[in-house]
Order: sequence, then C-alpha cells, then structure tokens
Amino acid sequence: MWRLWLIFDPRRTLVALAIFLFVLALLIHFILLSTDRFNWIEGPAVAPAAAVAAPAAAAPAPAADAAAMPAS
Repeated sequence: MWRLWLIFDPRRTLVALAIFLFVLALLIHFILLSTDRFNWIEGPAVAPAAAVAAPAAAAPAPAADAAAMPAS
C-alpha cells in the first residue's frame, strides 16, 4: 500500500478527493431540493382546493349502498 503513495502525491490526492466529495454533496442536495417531498426551503407544493375536493365528491355515499340492499 505504501508504494501506491509513491506513485500519487498524497496532498494532491486528498485535495482532489475533498473537491469531488464537496461537488457530490452539492449535487445530491440540489437534486433533493428539486423534489416536493424533500424541499426543506419552500416546503411541499400545496394542491389546489378543487383537485383535493374532486376525488371525495366522486366516491359513492354510504347511504346509497344501504338503500340498495333488500330488507330482511
């Protein structure tokens, strides 16, 4: 292993490794900031009220199911 450090300069290698890891960390953070779930600066995007109310209105009412059943 020590012969490897005779080929590569340790200072250059460690500086290059630190720069690479810093750029990688920035890249990962910017990718996370571009998502709705992990955006800690702006928070999750809020859906419009019409989009939230539409699925609830489309569901059948429970009373309609009870009326369709024959009485015993």
